[in-house]
Amino acid sequence: MTVDDEGQATVLLVEDNEMNRDMLSRRLRRKGYRVLGAEDGESGVAMVRSELPDLVLMDMSLPVLDGWSAARALKADEATRAVPIIALTAHAMRGDREKALEAGCDEYDTKPVELPRLLAKMRVFLDD
Repeated sequence: MTVDDEGQATVLLVEDNEMNRDMLSRRLRRKGYRVLGAEDGESGVAMVRSELPDLVLMDMSLPVLDGWSAARALKADEATRAVPIIALTAHAMRGDREKALEAGCDEYDTKPVELPRLLAKMRVFLDD
């Protein structure tokens, strides 16, 4: 895990719903994370390439470039392949977890976000 000068892990939250993005960002900041935000898959991919966050929380239903395509693009790129991606989706149908993992996501979580559960999944990738 890389951390900034203040010892914080950097998390990129790719979420098109402003209210969801704002709420989860605030909750993560209170837990000590540095949070970056992107509103669509295309800007999320660009931000991962430029910022190399420690972890990406990726909504799957995104405009411009959906989360599945964004995850595939990141995992196909040598420079971003190692950045862990946790899929966040309201789609909790049978097979959705497998679909997200096949697209390159490293983990999967459902919305609405249950913060303790999400934090536990994040710690798997962020704790050395």
